[in-house]
Amino acid sequence: MSHQTGIQEKLVIGSYSQPSDSWDKDYDSFVLPLLEDKQPCYILFRLDSQNAQGYEWIFIAWSPDHSHVRQKMLYAATRATLKKEFGGGHIKDEVFGTVKEDVSLNGYKKYLLSQSSPAPLTAAEEELRQIKINESPEDRIGVQTDVGVDTKHQTLQGVAFPISREAFQALEKLSNRQLNYVQLEIDIKNEIIILANTTNTELKDLPKRIPKDSARYHFFLYKHSHEGDYLESIVFIYSMPGYTCSIRERMLYSSCKSPLLEIVERQLQMDVIRKIEIDNGDELTADFLYEEVHPKQHAHKQSFAKPKGPAGKRGIRRLIRGPAESEAAAD
Repeated sequence: MSHQTGIQEKLVIGSYSQPSDSWDKDYDSFVLPLLEDKQPCYILFRLDSQNAQGYEWIFIAWSPDHSHVRQKMLYAATRATLKKEFGGGHIKDEVFGTVKEDVSLNGYKKYLLSQSSPAPLTAAEEELRQIKINESPEDRIGVQTDVGVDTKHQTLQGVAFPISREAFQALEKLSNRQLNYVQLEIDIKNEIIILANTTNTELKDLPKRIPKDSARYHFFLYKHSHEGDYLESIVFIYSMPGYTCSIRERMLYSSCKSPLLEIVERQLQMDVIRKIEIDNGDELTADFLYEEVHPKQHAHKQSFAKPKGPAGKRGIRRLIRGPAESEAAAD
């Protein structure tokens, strides 16, 4: 296992292992030794379960409390890029931890439990919930968002900024098919998510909507045909143009994304079919978007048949990746 202390502007594999048993029996012995007290890292741990795209993985983001602030910022800013390069469809769960208990097998099981049941409310949160019940949907925007700051899952490195009234109303219209495109931006100075664009947008015009010098959130009503059926699918696009943005902007957009989607999906009941992360608008071709919404089921290539080794239970092969280096830019 290798640990790099300098900023090399690339991710490197620090260690990987093959399994000796089932994933849950291997988990702690493989993951916990990779965690250093002052060094953040990413760990990709493969489960035994599979989906249409292959084996499912746990994405672990380790950012210990005592690590340098700059390292924490860099890892937060490069997290989305790594997930995109690895393939978001393979990641079943995403776990964030600052202490080993957060990312241990027991911590992962607690995370799964928290996902399946609502967290208990504090007295202040219960009071806000009652206010929310008695108010109109538009009046509840700020309350819902404020509660999200305190009640976010600890496994998500999220910050729930308020959503402006204009932005919320535009999202409602998109959900009701009155608009086909909504672009949102973060007002960094005032720490609020605001409306940036609602121009009627066809698929061929979508790349033009992606700024080249700043990050944005996009909701697009993707009208298309699939296997003879006409479909209108809402796609969420998170655009982050490489490293032309400041670290603060990268951190805020990365951190606000999950809480924003949670509000959109729960409060507006918007069915977001696909969530995509891109560097620039050139990626948004018709073929790319179609394959993202309707991924192909690739057949796994059969490897060369090797003679069987000695009898014994060795388990299926699993790859462990971690700790990663400071900034992500897979060559």
